[in-house]
Amino acid sequence: MLPFFTNPYPNELIYSAIARYHFYSGNIDCKDTLEELFDNRSVIPSIGMGSYFSVLAEKLGAQYSIESLLANHTIYPYYASFLSKQRQQEILNDVKEDGKALYTRLGMVAGSICIKNGIYYCAICARSDTEQYGEPYIHREHQLQGIDYCPHHEVLLRKYPVIKDSRIEYIRFELNHMNLSELYEIDPHKEMSVYLAKQAYKLLHLPLHSLSREDIISKYKALLRKHKLITASNRVRQHELYQAFKITFSRDFLKCYQSELSEEDEYNWLKVLTRNMKRHVHPFRHLLFLYFLKHDIEELVVLTKDFGAFGKGPFPCLNKAASHYKQLIIQKVEVTRDYKSKNLIGTFTCSCGFIYARKQTTDMFEIGRVKAFGGVWIEKLKTLAQEKLSIRAVAKILGVDSKTIKRYLSGSVELKQTASHEHSVNKLSQYKKELLNEIRQNPGLSRTELREKFPKQYMYLYRNEKSYLESMLPKVQRQNKPTTSVNWSKRDQQYVQRIKRLYLKLIQEPKPIRITKSVLGRRLGILANLERHLDKLPKTNKLLHDITESVPEFQLRRCYKIIDELLKQNSTIDLWRIQGVAAIKSHHFHEIKPRLKRYIEMKQEVNRK
Repeated sequence: MLPFFTNPYPNELIYSAIARYHFYSGNIDCKDTLEELFDNRSVIPSIGMGSYFSVLAEKLGAQYSIESLLANHTIYPYYASFLSKQRQQEILNDVKEDGKALYTRLGMVAGSICIKNGIYYCAICARSDTEQYGEPYIHREHQLQGIDYCPHHEVLLRKYPVIKDSRIEYIRFELNHMNLSELYEIDPHKEMSVYLAKQAYKLLHLPLHSLSREDIISKYKALLRKHKLITASNRVRQHELYQAFKITFSRDFLKCYQSELSEEDEYNWLKVLTRNMKRHVHPFRHLLFLYFLKHDIEELVVLTKDFGAFGKGPFPCLNKAASHYKQLIIQKVEVTRDYKSKNLIGTFTCSCGFIYARKQTTDMFEIGRVKAFGGVWIEKLKTLAQEKLSIRAVAKILGVDSKTIKRYLSGSVELKQTASHEHSVNKLSQYKKELLNEIRQNPGLSRTELREKFPKQYMYLYRNEKSYLESMLPKVQRQNKPTTSVNWSKRDQQYVQRIKRLYLKLIQEPKPIRITKSVLGRRLGILANLERHLDKLPKTNKLLHDITESVPEFQLRRCYKIIDELLKQNSTIDLWRIQGVAAIKSHHFHEIKPRLKRYIEMKQEVNRK
C-alpha cells in the first residue's frame, strides 16, 4: 500500500489523480510513478479508462476497489448501461489486467462517433475547482464522445493544449495553459446539446451495472408500445418510427453529430438499436433515442420491462359462473389489431369455455366483449332459471345484461342454432331443386343468364355449397375478345402532366388538403391504375414519391400557412394559437414544434432584412 495518494476529487478521472500524484510525489521519471502504482514500468496511460486496476486498488487501500474506480473515476458508466451482461463482466476482467481488448468491447473502435482527440475542460469548472481545491482537475463528464457542453454551467468545452514529451506521461491541468475567459458562441443546437450533456452526466452516476443491454431493449419496446410503434405481432414499425424520428431531429443536427439516417439502409443505427442485434450502438445515439421517446435516464431505470401489449401472464378468467372467477389461470393471450381504430385487442380463452376480449389500455379485470360464454356459464344459467329468480337477478349473478339472459332463455340459444341449421338444410334442398329444374327445361342457358334469372338461389348456393353449384352449372362459354395492348409509357407521361396540374391546384386551395395517392387518383379517376399498375408507371411513381405528404409533413405545411398569414397581418405569433387554428393534438404538435420555431425565426429574419 502507498504511504500517500492524491485522492480523486468528485468526478475526477483516475488518470488526473495519477497525474497529480506524479507531480506531488516529486518523481522525475514517469516510469517510477508507474512502478509505484502498478508494479509495472510499461503501462500506457489511458485518459478515459485505465488498466491494471487490481494492482492499483490494492496499492490505494481498502477504501478503493476495481468497481469503485470504474464507477466513479472513469468514463465506463457512459457505456456500461448499453452493454450486455456478458460484455460487462468481460470488461471487469479486462481492467484488472492490461486491458488490451477493453476499447473493442466498449465499441469505441467500431461504433465510435464524435471522437475527441485531446483533453477538454469547462472554464467555469476550472475556476470553481481552483477556488475550492486550489487547482483544476480533469472532469470525466467533459471527456465523453458527442458531448460538447458542460452539464453544470451549459458552456462549450475547450480543448486543453496538451504538452506531452512521452507516451507514458500523465498530463496535469495547469492554469497558465488554460483559457478561463468567458466564451460567447451562437449555436443553433445548444438547447438540445445541453440537454444531452445533462443526460450523459446522469448516466455516469447510475449504480454500476444497474442496467444492461437486455434490460434496455425490453424497456425500449415498452416505450415504443406507448407510442403505438409496435405491431400486433410484436415488431417495431420501422417506417413510422423513422418518419417520427426525422421530425424530432433536424438533418443538420444529426449530421453535426455523425448520426445521420438512411431508411433504405438495413443497418442504420436506429434499426440496429430497436432490433435485438449484437451490433454496438454508441451511447450518444441511445440518448438521442431516449429524447425522442420523451424519457430521461432516471425514468428509464424505474421503467418496467416490456411483457407484451397486455403484460405478463397469467391472466384472469372473468366468468362469474365459474368457481375460479378472477383467478389468474389463463396462460396466453391472442393479440390482434382492430382494423378501424388500429388499437391492439387481446383475446383470452379459458378452459371453462369462456372467451372474452379487451383493449390494451383497459384494466385486466374489465371485459370489452364476450365472444363465448361456454358450457359452465350455460349450465349455471339453467340452474338459476330453475330457482325462479328474476331476469335482472340472474343477469347480476352472471355479470351480463338482462337482454342476454332473455336471449339465452327463450328456447335457449342451442335450440335456436339447431332450428337455424334445419332451416338452412331445407333452403339448400329447395334452391337446388329450383336450379336443376330450370337447367333441365332450358339446357342452353349460360351461367350468366341463370344467375340473372335466379339471383337469390344462385348466391345462396355459391356461399354455402360452391362445389355442388360448380358441378351442376353449364360449362363456361369463353368468348374470344380482341385484346388491346396499353402503351404504358405514353400513359405514364399523361399521368405525370395531369397529376402536376392537379397538384398545383390543390396546393393553392385556401383550406389545405393533404396530398396523397388516393386523393390524386380519385380526383383524376385513375386510382385503380395507381394502386395496381404503379410498377408500369415509373415517372408517375417518382412524382408521387416526391409530392405526397405524410401526416406530419401535412401538419407542418398547415402550420407554415398559418404562420405566413400571421406575419402578413403583423400579428403576434404564439405557438399555442397556431396549434389551435391547425387543430393538431398536443402530442403530435410537440413533435413538430422545433421545426416550427426554426421556420418562425427564419421568416422573421427575412422580414427584418
